[in-house]
Order: sequence, then structure tokens, then C-alpha cells
Amino acid sequence: MEEKKIDLNSIIGFVLIFGILIWIMYQNKPSEATIAAEKAKKELVAKEAQAKAVTVKPITTPTAAVAGDSVQLAQAQKTLGGFAYSATLPSAKEGFTTIENEKVILKIANKGGFIVEATLKNLEKFKKGSGQLVKLIKDNNANLSIQLQTSDNRTLNTKDMYFEPTLTKVGADQILSMKLKAGANEFLEYKYILKPNDYMIGFDLRSQGLNKVLNTTKPLDLEWSLKTYRNEKSISYENRYTEIYFQYEDDKIDYVAQGQDKEENSTKASFVAFKQHFFSTILLTDKPFVTAKLQSNNLVNDETIDTVYTKQLKANLPLAFSNGEIDYKMNWYFGPSDYKTLKKYDKNLQKIIPLGWGIFGWINMFIFIPLFGFLTSSIGLSFGIAIIIFTILIKIAMSPITFKSFLSQAKMKVLRPEITELDEKFKKDPMKKQQETMKLYNKAGVNPMAGCIPALIQIPFMYASFQFFPSAYELRQKSFLWADDLSSFDAVVKLPFHIPLYGDHISLFPVLASIAIFFYMKMTSGDQQMAAPQQEGMPDMAKMMKMMIYISPIMMLFFFNSYGAGLSLYNFISNLITIGIMIVIKRYFIDSDKIHAQIQENKLKEPKKQGKFQQKLQQVMEQAEAEKAKKAKK
Repeated sequence: MEEKKIDLNSIIGFVLIFGILIWIMYQNKPSEATIAAEKAKKELVAKEAQAKAVTVKPITTPTAAVAGDSVQLAQAQKTLGGFAYSATLPSAKEGFTTIENEKVILKIANKGGFIVEATLKNLEKFKKGSGQLVKLIKDNNANLSIQLQTSDNRTLNTKDMYFEPTLTKVGADQILSMKLKAGANEFLEYKYILKPNDYMIGFDLRSQGLNKVLNTTKPLDLEWSLKTYRNEKSISYENRYTEIYFQYEDDKIDYVAQGQDKEENSTKASFVAFKQHFFSTILLTDKPFVTAKLQSNNLVNDETIDTVYTKQLKANLPLAFSNGEIDYKMNWYFGPSDYKTLKKYDKNLQKIIPLGWGIFGWINMFIFIPLFGFLTSSIGLSFGIAIIIFTILIKIAMSPITFKSFLSQAKMKVLRPEITELDEKFKKDPMKKQQETMKLYNKAGVNPMAGCIPALIQIPFMYASFQFFPSAYELRQKSFLWADDLSSFDAVVKLPFHIPLYGDHISLFPVLASIAIFFYMKMTSGDQQMAAPQQEGMPDMAKMMKMMIYISPIMMLFFFNSYGAGLSLYNFISNLITIGIMIVIKRYFIDSDKIHAQIQENKLKEPKKQGKFQQKLQQVMEQAEAEKAKKAKK
């Protein structure tokens, strides 16, 4: 009984102690307000810790910079390595920033940081009133990407990564900074600077704090490509003038040949221009690219098909590191291929306009462009009338040379009977015949080259016009008479079929120019045949001239049918004026009887002293005659 009593007391004691503990715990239970306060305090501490992790901790690797979900960051690290940080930013999504001024509208994408649309304001494609603005870049026809070699042996392309945009304004200038970030203060930046009323855009390309992220032992490859949109009415005409130009070694200009897989390599390139017929996209740099690899491919395989693109143009440009960073001051030009517009930038950009080499380019730069600009800008003539006045002034300036040429032909025509007589007399001795003919020219005071030299002087002006009018941006979409665009063909009839080398339309100005050149050659061929006697062993020039009367107009008809109406108008007016000048000279200034009398009078005088060239020619002929006699004697 005693043992049972002890067990009962133990149980009672245990229950009393447990009850006391329960009572104490109940008395110390916090109120609901206290619990809520403690919860809020813990949340505040957690937020402060997170903010401190983003802004204070050093960001040398993406794991130290928690900019978003940790799982997202870990996944990005697998593909982007040191640039995983960029994928966790709010800007890491499809987004665009648009900047514009009075001239251009530029749309820049977050992905790649490059311009995905470049629109030229107030400039329409194909024809005036089409309602379609010229877009040099749209629908992924262009690409700019830098190939990044990272320190952990990754190869990344900026076109596949997201940039963070920041748009600010300094005065009237808009500045868009696009940063590809490896950390808060480590990035690759494209900075676009758009000034008011300008086609030229500033483009700074630099890196900051990437010397540990990137492999800086070799340059970065900047790859730029453009598939050029067709913007003009004539496919063949526009494609002919679409090509890559580049400046190298300070001021030398060159271009890439046209065709399939055409390539050029350059050193010290200071600009690369993807030039279309009337518009250009140009990348300029203050620090020349050490090398440049340029490629061009023709995309027009059949000119009868209404194509969208003309050429695929590419440039590979290495970016050199300096002190472990990239730093280039560059510019983009999106605008007209206009000589005056490009020249005002004072960067040799106007040299991408194909005005011809040597004397042909000088004629265009110092005569044609200033004169045509004076007629259109200063006087304010319409462009069609300006071409007519321009042609008249050029032909008047050339009229003294034309007069000398016709006068020489008239003198040779008067001498033709005597030359024919010498031909018969020395028929079996060509060398003697040539000597006697030269003596006759000398006695008569006639220079047989006098008719050729004036014609040769006019050739550079003719060739210069073939370069000037197709390159004249001013003529674009300017109308005259039935031609709605002097820079393109003036079709008056649309054919239901395509004629090889001619086209599927009939342009009227080339028809008129062909008729004019036919009558011009018809009027001059007779005089030229009379002035140039048949030489033994030489082709019959009379027959050749007769054939050329018909061949030349047909060639012009085919050649100019798809060319700009401005050039055809110039040739039509030029031939008309030449015919008029020739009629006036023949009727009022050249008298065959007086010329004959003058020649007979010259024969009675002492022979005119021969020039050095004639003396040398005479000596050669005499030596040849002596050698011939010596061989005959043997």
C-alpha cells in the first residue's frame, strides 16, 4: 500500500508542474498587434538586404548582380556567360525606340541595338504621289552585329542579345544610348545622336569595364549588311548604279565591281558607302578600320521580273581594342546620293557620285554641276527648260570648235580632185603618193588633222554628259512635257511583250534623239566622204559611213530606251542645235569658191614652214622610201 501511495504522489506532482508551465506560457503570449509588427519588420529587413545586394555588392560576375529571378539568371549564364546580366533586365524583350527629325525617322530595336527602320521623310519611291516613303531599312533587310569573343571562350553576337535603351535630350539634339550590359557599370554601348534637320547621325561605339569579360587579344568583328530595296521605276537603271564605294588611306576612293560574289579588301578604310542609284547608307569613322572586307552580289537575275531587291551588300570591319576597351567615334548617313548634299559634310562623300575619271569628272565638277545649279537654283528654271538652256549654252561655247571642224572639211573637199589625181598618178607607189599628198597640204595651207582635233575636243563633253545626267539627283521625279520623271524613262507606250535589249515600253525622247542623229549624220556623211579620199589597203570609208547613218540611230534607240529622260532630252536638243549650227555655217560662213581661191593663192606663196611633227613624219617617209629603193636595187 505504501508503494502505490508514492506513485500517486509523483503523478500529482507532474500534473501540477505541467499546469504551471502552461499557465506561464499563456500569460506571455504576444498580442495580434505585436505579431503583425514583427512580421512587417522582417519583410523590411529582407527588402533592404535585396536592395543592398543590387546596388552595393561588386558586380564582376552575373551571380553577384541579382537583377531578376535567380533561376532566370542561371539559365542565361549557360548561353550568355558574362552577359547573362543583360537578359535579366526589364529591357530584355521585344521593344523599340523611335527618334526623328525633319529629314529621317529611325526605329532602333532593343534586340541587337541596331536600326531596324530608316525612313526618309518627304521622299517617295517609284514616282511622285505614290504615297510610299523611301525606306532604306525595313523588314529585316539590314543587319549590324559585333561578334564577341569572351574570356570564357564563348562566341556571342550582339544581334542576338538585348540592349537597354536610354533616351535623353541635350539642347535640340536627341541622344539614344543602347547598352548591352554585363553588369551595372560594365557594358557595350551604341550611342545615336540625332541633330535637327540633318541626314547625318552621330554613332559612338564604345565599351566600359569589359576587359575581364571579353578576350581583348584580337579585334572584334563588326558585320554590316544591307539588301538594297528597289526605289525607282527602272530596275536595270537603278541596279546599274547600286554598288559599294569606300575611302581608304586618307582620300583614295574605290568601289566593288558588280556581279556575283564580287569582293574587295581595303586597308585604313575611313568610310564604307552602300550606294543605291539616288540614296545611300554610309558608315563613317574618325579612326579608320585597319582592314575592310567588302562583298557585293547582284539579286536581279531577270530584269523583266518586278523585283523587290537589287543587290546584297556586306562589310566586315574589325574593331581594334585600345587599353582593353573599344572606342570609335562614327557616323551614319541615311539620305540622298546628291552631290551638293554630300559635299557639304566635307568628308569626300561626294566622290561616291560617278561623275567620271580625269577630265570627264573635271568637266562635270567645274562646268556642268555649277552651270546646271545656277539655272535651276539661282534663276529658278524648271528642270526640263533648264536642260534645254544648259544644252544651248554648251553648244554655243563649243561652236568655234565646230566651225573649225566644218571649215577643215570644206577645205579638204576643195582639194579632193587634186588628191584623186595624185592617187591615180602614184597608184603603184603608195609611199610616194603619201609624200606628194603631204606636200600638197603644205602648199595649200591645209592641215588634214584640223577636222579631227575639234571633234576630239568635243568627245570629253559628250562623255561627261553621259555621267552627269544619270547621277543628277535633282532630276528625280521632276516632270517635263509627257515625262513624269526626268531621272527615269519616259514611256509613252506599254508593250504587251518584252523585246531583248530594248524593254517592254517605248520611250519618246530616245526616238526623237535617234531621228535627230539620223539627219545629222545624213547631212555630214557626204562632206566627210568627200574630205577623206580612199586610201589603198584601207577600208572603204564611204561604205562604212553609209552604214553608220542607220546603225547609230538604232543603237541610240535601244541604248537609251531604259535610260533617264533627261539624258535623252539633252541628246535630242544637242543634235538639233548641231544641225542648226551646221546649216548656218555652211550657208553664211563657208564659201567653197573663196576657199578654192585662197588655196590656189597659198600654193603660189612660199611653202609654210613645217611643224616638228610634220618634219619628223617627212623624215620617216623619206627614210622608208630610201630603204625601198635600196632593196629594189639589190
